[in-house]
Amino acid sequence: MRKKSPVVVLSIAGYDPSSGAGITADIKTAAAHHCYAVTCITSLTVQSTRGVRRVEPVARTLIARTLEELAGDFSIAAVKIGMLGSVEAVRAVVAFLKRHRFRHVVLDPVLRSSSGAALLDNAGTSLLRNRLLPLVHVVTPNIDEAGVLTGLLVRNRDEMLEAAGRIHQMGARSVIVTGGHLSPPVDLLSAQSGKTIRFFPGKKIHTRSTHGTGCAFAMSLACRLALGDDVELATAAAKKYVAAGLKNAKPLGKGKGPIEHFV
Repeated sequence: MRKKSPVVVLSIAGYDPSSGAGITADIKTAAAHHCYAVTCITSLTVQSTRGVRRVEPVARTLIARTLEELAGDFSIAAVKIGMLGSVEAVRAVVAFLKRHRFRHVVLDPVLRSSSGAALLDNAGTSLLRNRLLPLVHVVTPNIDEAGVLTGLLVRNRDEMLEAAGRIHQMGARSVIVTGGHLSPPVDLLSAQSGKTIRFFPGKKIHTRSTHGTGCAFAMSLACRLALGDDVELATAAAKKYVAAGLKNAKPLGKGKGPIEHFV
């Protein structure tokens, strides 16, 4: 009997050598969901749990050729886009998504690191806002990223709703604004261009192992969508996955350590 192939999820993201975020973290998250990750690195970074020290973008042609090679070889069930790192990387991904109409595309708009380092310049952010957002199915900004994308202050539920509405106007079909830094924490799902609204309340988990929570959430969401969940079920499952990762994290490094991905 022929064995069934695993569900394939493509991660387009940066490389974090500490493996708390980016490509290597996405591979672990996919494995935890019994999916198979194929990857395209957009940027190399010098970083650790103590922060990002340097970002070195990968050439646009290399990104484009890598993506086309993978698309020609694998049946990709979902795409997760994380850190792009340069306007040229955004252009390469936009062109790729226009050529290939994937069923599920999740964008985690990584604009700054948790340590405060800029990870995409103004030109790249503008292109992401105007050209990439209309091509994705779900976008998962945290409250700070939602503020950058919309120009609004996002500090509570009402402002999360307003920001989600603005992002829908930019073309995104479903918006998840994550509010892990709020007290109490809450995530907002605005689906079907704002026709479906649901809040997902949470509890504050006290740990210094918080590096890569946004990456893990977006990749978990992409995996759950690839496995057949609708966006509401996938959001709930991804939130539960990240919470378990925070609760079970083991101390690593001298700064903000990674969550436990294998939960």
